[in-house]
Amino acid sequence: MKKQTFKILIADDEQDTLDYLSTLFIEENFEVITANDGIQAIKKANLHHPDIILLDIKMPNLEGTEVCSQLRSSNDFNNIPIVFLTAQNTEARELEAFKLGANDFIAKPIKPTILLSRIQRLLPQDNKESKTDLIIKIGQYQIIQDEYKVIKNGKAVGFAKKEFEIIQLLSSKPGKVFTRDELFKKIWSNNLGISERTIDVHIRKIRVKAGDDFIKTIKGVGFKVEE
Repeated sequence: MKKQTFKILIADDEQDTLDYLSTLFIEENFEVITANDGIQAIKKANLHHPDIILLDIKMPNLEGTEVCSQLRSSNDFNNIPIVFLTAQNTEARELEAFKLGANDFIAKPIKPTILLSRIQRLLPQDNKESKTDLIIKIGQYQIIQDEYKVIKNGKAVGFAKKEFEIIQLLSSKPGKVFTRDELFKKIWSNNLGISERTIDVHIRKIRVKAGDDFIKTIKGVGFKVEE
């Protein structure tokens, strides 16, 4: 079976590192796009829409952390895995990376087998997902992920994009209580123009459409769906 191809954007200001990583990923059947500073990384991300982005933190013009922050502020990059590769291997830097929305943080010097393993873990295993893979079953509900709708008792209910993203997130881990802060960060990417009231409004709209029993409120903590 032919190995599927993914696009990876690698941003690093050291040409030797870019050359090394490019060769490494090309040998693994990746389509490689490179950038040697933060501004170029944002331009190429918007131009090529990669499947995964590998960022050095310390880069000229715009640091990797700012690149990550800017990309995460765009809906186009909400779900694209972003990985930091850096020699600045401190706990503070790692915490900062995850707060900004990074999916992983890998320290230099590079260990190729570890790097490839962690990159592969963040990629979908098959570009052609089956319909079954796109359906999440929660009790009497079926969440159809590619159609932004929920089936309840054989009837389909459609949702606005943000409403469905909330449903998708809660349904990804049935029984887990997601705090308001988690919803805020994952759905709105820390958009400072969003208030807690916005979350409540969206939850209320979901309940009106799907039923009051669909999303549970855990008072003082957050929201969840039951298994």
